[in-house]
Parts: sequence; structure tokens; C-alpha cells
Amino acid sequence: MLLHVIARGKIGRTPEADMVERYARRMATGALGTIRVTELPDRGGTIPPLPSGLVRTVVLDERGQQVSSTEFARVLERWRDDGVREARFLIGAADGHEDALRASADLVLGFGPMTWPHMLARVMLVEQLWRATSIAAGHPYHREG
Repeated sequence: MLLHVIARGKIGRTPEADMVERYARRMATGALGTIRVTELPDRGGTIPPLPSGLVRTVVLDERGQQVSSTEFARVLERWRDDGVREARFLIGAADGHEDALRASADLVLGFGPMTWPHMLARVMLVEQLWRATSIAAGHPYHREG
């Protein structure tokens, strides 16, 4: 399964970009699949076309559902096992996402009610994707038990 992060805003050459790259390298081709990060301008630009096959869309939003890392891993494992070809994770610009996009998402995910800068949200998401990959691979997770 392709774990595709599609984010508004350019992260550039920053410490946050280094962290995203570090977690993405750790994942390589992990238990959940591969990762790709696509950047879009703050306004305009088009989301890459949907591939053929089963696709799931996750919208990151401050009002989204809050799940544990283990619950997140289980959702992704279920999608992988159901034959999902691509899971898309959409990070919006400063104004967030349109209501229609949130309503059409398979999952609206939040990192809490606080507003996070898109650069940090991207790091947090990719870290959680790495963590979910580790959990799915059966690596011990210190928060379980």
C-alpha cells in the first residue's frame, strides 16, 4: 500500500524537512507499504489523480478523531489487508480543508484541538506512519500492556 502524504505548503530545507526525511527513510518498504510525500502550493495546485483500485482518504483536521498510535496502526493494517492500493493523508494550508473534503474523507484525524503549523503536522504524521509501520511489523511498542 502506498502511504501518500499530500501537504499544502512548501517545507523547504528546514529541520522539519530533515525529520520527515529521517522517518520516511526508516519506513522504506515496511509492513504497511511505501511512503511518498507530495507538496502543493498553499493555494491552487491540484491533488494528484486517484490511481485505479481502492483508495482511502484521511484528512488531518483539528476537529478530527483522536486515536492512539496502536488504533491508527490497526486501521492501516485493516486497509492494507482489504487491498487498499493507496492511503492518502491530506494536510491543509492555514485555512484548513473545505467542508466537502472533510465530509468525503474515510477518516478525519486530529492531533488534538490545538492548531499545528503545517510543517510540524507533517513531521507528526510521518512519525506516526513510521510508528504504525513498526507496530504492524510486530516490533514491541512500549505503550502497550
